Order: sequence, then C-alpha cells, then structure tokens
Amino acid sequence: MRRLSPSLPLLLIALALLVPASARAVPRGFFGIVPQTRIDREDLARMRAGGVETIRMPLSWKGTQPSPRAGYSWAGFDATVAAAARERIEVLPVLAEAPGWATGSSRRMPVFSGRQRRAWTEFVEAAVERYGRGGEFWDEHRPGTKEPLPRVPIRAWQIWNEENFFYFTKPVSPGRYARLLKISDRAIRRGDPRADVVLGGLFANPKQGPPAAMDAVDFLDQLYRSPGVKASFDAVALHPYAADVGELRLAVEGVRATMARHGDRRSQLYVTEMGWGSAYNPRLVAFEVGLQGQARELRGAYGYLLSNRRRLRLAQVDWFTWKDLQGSCAFCDSSGLFRAGARFKPKPAWHAFLGVIRRAR
Repeated sequence: MRRLSPSLPLLLIALALLVPASARAVPRGFFGIVPQTRIDREDLARMRAGGVETIRMPLSWKGTQPSPRAGYSWAGFDATVAAAARERIEVLPVLAEAPGWATGSSRRMPVFSGRQRRAWTEFVEAAVERYGRGGEFWDEHRPGTKEPLPRVPIRAWQIWNEENFFYFTKPVSPGRYARLLKISDRAIRRGDPRADVVLGGLFANPKQGPPAAMDAVDFLDQLYRSPGVKASFDAVALHPYAADVGELRLAVEGVRATMARHGDRRSQLYVTEMGWGSAYNPRLVAFEVGLQGQARELRGAYGYLLSNRRRLRLAQVDWFTWKDLQGSCAFCDSSGLFRAGARFKPKPAWHAFLGVIRRAR
C-alpha cells in the first residue's frame, strides 16, 4: 500500500472539524479502535485519517502502582494520551488489573476488604485528577509550555473488563461488581462530576457456565437487582462476539431488552469490542471467517448498528483490533484490520471499515 501523503491526515482532520455535531449522522467518538499492540504517531495519524475518533486502552492498576509504597507511574499512559491528543483522538480508559500486593491476583476485584477498597479508590481518583477535565496532565501541556497539546480530556471511564468471564475476573459475581461500581463512581465524581461511568464490557455468550462465567444478559439482570446500583453508571458496555451478524444482533437486542425490563431506557449502550478474524478455522474458532468474511461481517455489523443507533441509544462502537498479534489468543492472531508487523499491510476489512465511516458521515 502506498504511504499516505503527510498532508492528507491533516486535510481530513480539518474537513472533519468543519462538520457541526448537529449535522453528523453519529456522535463524535462513535468509531473506535481497540489496539492490542503498542501504537505510535503513525498508527494514530492513519486512524484519524480514516475517521477513527476514539481508542480504548487499558489503564492497568498493577502497571501504574506495582508497589503499595511506590507513587503512581503514569509515563506509559501519558505517552498514549499525548499521542492521541495530537491527532485529537479521545481515549476511553479501562480501569482494571489489580496488583498482587492489593488482592493477590489481577483478576480479583478489590472489594473484599476496606484496605482494598481504599487503595482502588485512591488509584481511580488519581487517574481522574491526572487525565480528566481540569486534569494536571493538561495543565502540564497547556499553550506556552515545552510540549503544548490540544486539550482532549478523558470524559468517560470504563470500570473493569469482561467482569462476567473468568479470564479477566475471578470470582465472577454481579454483587461484588456492583460494589466495585459504587466505589468507582464516587471516586470519579469527586474529580469530575460530569464524567460518564461505563460498565466493563460484558462478554456476550461465553462457552463456560457458572461459576466460571455468566451470559451478559444474566449477569446484567442480576446486577440491576443490586440496590442502588443504577445510580452508579451512565452506560452499559457489551462485547458481542458472534459467529455472524445475526448472532451479534441477538446479543445486542438482548442486552437492550434487559435494560428496558429494569426501567433503564436512559442509559447509553457502548460496544467496546467487536470483531472477527481473517483466518479460517471455524471448527476451532467460531469468530474466524476468512479474509473476505471478515470484511463482510464488519459491513453487516456496522450496517445493523448504524441503522438502529438511535433506538439502541448507541454511543460508541470499537473494533477489535488494529493489527494482528501473532502468538496471542487464536482469534486475536487475525482480528486486526492490518496484518502484523511494523509496515501497514491492510486487509479487505480495512477498506470496508473506511467505507462504513464515509457512508456514516
């Protein structure tokens, strides 16, 4: 593929910024990417040129505070936020991964003791104070400083990841997750009362049953039954991995129906991971559909989601992932819009993605 002209991303950015929010078919930040590899300025410039306005990134507690006596080490996330801000791309952070000193396991939610809850609260508060509206990071990069940046504060915070699936959360418990939501919400609101609190993305239909995992609908139903929990979040998030668009539609509609059944028609819905692999081994990996199949399912999924965006109150859709990563999970090996490697080798799905965004604008 030919390299982009250096002026092309800037031209596209300028044109996009001329479109008033009221004239857009989708809200700003709707089209997102979930990278699984390190990203640099070239990645972000290409994303922005293609119409991506959000990246979803992990903000790991154990990576930020490896020792209880250590201060918070923000350097890695600072670099990500700065690189995204240069392209005026928003960041949706996933607050997750407890350090061993706090809970004994990164999958264990920090709600089992007052000490755990206090340590988590302090971490969340510090993150909001650094990157949220009025955050110190933006003061450090205001006009006139050594490295000025466009001000793109973090406005939404995602609490944990796939809390209904043992791979990221053990034990799986709607009640304990409700407790985590409540303490997280209080910590976030203290730093930014206008911020949005987003549920961790629920894995739609894990193969395993309880206690290892729960379907998204069952988990969400039990979560709503926790007294007072609804006041602690603004949006539900879903990872509707599916064999095809038909299964994806069932997963999304099921979650929205569960929200309505509990009287929650106001909260927005985020799809914070969605994707198919371009490899083809459906007997082993249901989400692998081949090169052309990946492009086909991408077009179909976005077609359904965009056509029903207002009814579903859909705020954001994040594609998993940007580039393939060999040696990771079987599905992750081929779920990228680009092949693995430093060079940009687009797949048919990348061109389908560009077409979806053009039509949505």
